[in-house]
Amino acid sequence: MTNLKLLALDNEDLGVVSAHMQDSVFKVGDLSYAPKIGQFSLAANRFVWESSDRKSKAFERRRAALVFKRVQAVRSSGIDQRRRDEVLSLLAIRFEQKGEGPDGTIELTLAGKATIALDVECIEVQLADIGGAWETANRPNHPDEAR
Repeated sequence: MTNLKLLALDNEDLGVVSAHMQDSVFKVGDLSYAPKIGQFSLAANRFVWESSDRKSKAFERRRAALVFKRVQAVRSSGIDQRRRDEVLSLLAIRFEQKGEGPDGTIELTLAGKATIALDVECIEVQLADIGGAWETANRPNHPDEAR
């Protein structure tokens, strides 16, 4: 399988990025915000949903970088920044438009009722696989899934 590279410039694109990042896991220490350049990023182990429908018992995870540009402010809830080794699980990424313009808030919804909110000038998000893949026998399970 080839490495995934996606760019999101609108809400529809962001939905595609969200679907590919669903159930990604990362540590608090993998989060980074550079206010001078307006960039928030995280390095995660993403579950490879695009190949999870195969009949094999083994599934796959890949190391990926998720970068949000044009970020003006970052807020979080339910995350202890001092616990750098705490593992977080990403459930969804959503955008809430502020008014008529392109600005608004991108919210990363995490397991355990934690969130990260990014105030952005507009949607500009990049997702890229940055490392090799490895097998995992565990497929994320969502009780409300009809699979």
